[in-house]
Formats: sequence, C-alpha cells, structure tokens
Amino acid sequence: MASPLNRRTALGLGLGTLATAGAVIGAPAVASAAPSTASAEPTPLRAARKVGRVYARETTEAGGNWQAYVTVAGSAEVAVSDESDTVLEAYSVNKIAVATAVLDKVDRGLLTLDQRVDVTAAIVVPGGDGIFSLDGAYPSSVTLGHVLAALLTVSDDTAVRLCGLVAPAAEINEILVAKGFPNTQVEPVANPNRFFLGRSTPRETHDLLQALVAGTLLSPASTAALLGKLRAPIAFTDGIRRVMSSDERLRVATKAGWFDSARHEAGIIFDRSGAPILTYALFADGQPGADDFGATHPAVQARARMGRAFLDTVDTLTGDPTARIARAPRYQPSNGG
Repeated sequence: MASPLNRRTALGLGLGTLATAGAVIGAPAVASAAPSTASAEPTPLRAARKVGRVYARETTEAGGNWQAYVTVAGSAEVAVSDESDTVLEAYSVNKIAVATAVLDKVDRGLLTLDQRVDVTAAIVVPGGDGIFSLDGAYPSSVTLGHVLAALLTVSDDTAVRLCGLVAPAAEINEILVAKGFPNTQVEPVANPNRFFLGRSTPRETHDLLQALVAGTLLSPASTAALLGKLRAPIAFTDGIRRVMSSDERLRVATKAGWFDSARHEAGIIFDRSGAPILTYALFADGQPGADDFGATHPAVQARARMGRAFLDTVDTLTGDPTARIARAPRYQPSNGG
C-alpha cells in the first residue's frame, strides 16, 4: 500500500511542485517535470520525459494509489519510477511468472507442451475469469500448451490450478529466485499443487519482461510462445491496448490483473520491426468503483489513455538493438469453413 505521503498527495500540489515531490518520494523528477518538447525531433530521452508527464497527468486524474516502473529503450533516464520497489499483490500479472516457471521446466526437458493434463470438476474454479468453467462437461483433458494459452490470454483462473499440477508452488518460487526475482513469488497454500498468485514489485515485473525479450529468461522457443500469447488479439484489450487498431495491438504484449480494488497491467510495446521499445509495469488500487471490473473503471480508463499516448510517443523510434526481434503474430480473421 502507498505511504501517507504518496505520489497522489504530492501531485495534488500541482505539476509545478512535482520535481520537489519526486525528490521526496523517489519519483523521477526530470522525466515527469521536464518542459514539453513536442516540436522537437523525437529521441528516447524526450520520449521518456513525455511518458513521465503522461503518467503523472493520467494517474492524478484517476486518483487512488499507483506504483509503477516504465522505461524507454535507449533513454538515459527512467520514464517513471513511482514507489517501484514496493512489494504488493500482483494478482493475475503474476501469471506471467507462473508461465515462466512452467516453460523453464519445458526448456529443461521436464515437461512438454503437448503433454496432457486432466480437467476435473473438482479443479474448476467456478465463475470468475476464463473458459474452463464454461465447459460444463468434465472430466476432459487438454495439452499444457492449451493451458498456457488460456492462462495468458483470457486470464483463466482454472489454468492456474492446472499449472500447479505440473509445477507446485514451492518449485515455481525456487525457479523465480534462481532467475533473479526473489520478490516475485506465488503464495503457497495447504495443497502443494495450489497457490494464490502472490506478490511482486513494479521493478521486478518490469525486469522480468525485459529479461524475456533479451533472451536471458527462457529458450528462444519458449520466449516466442510466451510473447505470442501476450500479443494475441484475444489478450487483454481494455487497458493499454484499448484505443489501438488491430495491427497496433499486435505490437503490444500485455497482461492485466484485477482483484478487490486493484487494477494492474504490465507489458511491452514493440517498434515496427519487432524490437522492444517501451516496458511498463503499472499497479493501481483504491480508485472509485471497486465492483467495476470492466473498461469503465477509472484506473483502466487511465491506462487506455496512457497506452495510446505511449505508443504515439515512441512510434517513430527504434527499439533495443540488442534484444531479440519478436515479429508480430499474423492476424487473419476467419469466417469458418
């Protein structure tokens, strides 16, 4: 949770005081308070500063508590660092971490994407998000690849339990620690094969995503599998990707998480060649409308405006030349047949 003197309080003093407030609470004073350079030639540094101003404006309007870490490839300054080392409930954003652990086992030959897992009535989470609870016919079986697709696109709750059948909570946490993410952990329960999605920090979530596109987190095949799901047309579209064309949405890999009053989202925007250009981890809670899990929630609306502005800001820039190129998945609607 945010401290009593949080960024919302500081921003209430007006943008003119943001540089001072940033020094007090750890926000990036230069990135957020720099004067507009809209008429100047775009550079990574100018883009980062503009992203900081957009974040400050939109989060102030939405209210509540925000913790975030956002970078633009090639910029010497972090665009946003807002309570970025706060350990908080990540909710479904941590499904990226769960998928990472499962795919790590695939890379080591302990699992295969075509192996089958059983979907029983007892393992199905009733209601909530996903598709397994809609089947209405159990038992059935699906491949592990199908489980991960449901986990990362429609954020399927039952898919979490299915992942737990092949990667118990303790093992997931061990894998994440070994990869350098000690604060990104699922929360074990009495059943070793089940868990709550647990905690992370904005910085660690951001760094996990950057390790993914750098090719240091997983094998090339597993990296492509994970990113392909996060960039799919049916992946989350209410937030960062909402005000974008279908082609533009394919340039964004994203995962949202929501529970109680929290509305989170983290992901990567790619340049036109497929290189990562902007990485974001945005965590929010405490806004009005805790019972609204749709696109009209204030934090989700704020992220939609941020997403459009972020993409426009970096659209003419070139992404990280050292990262793996991740071509946008091909999207071709079908009429059946």
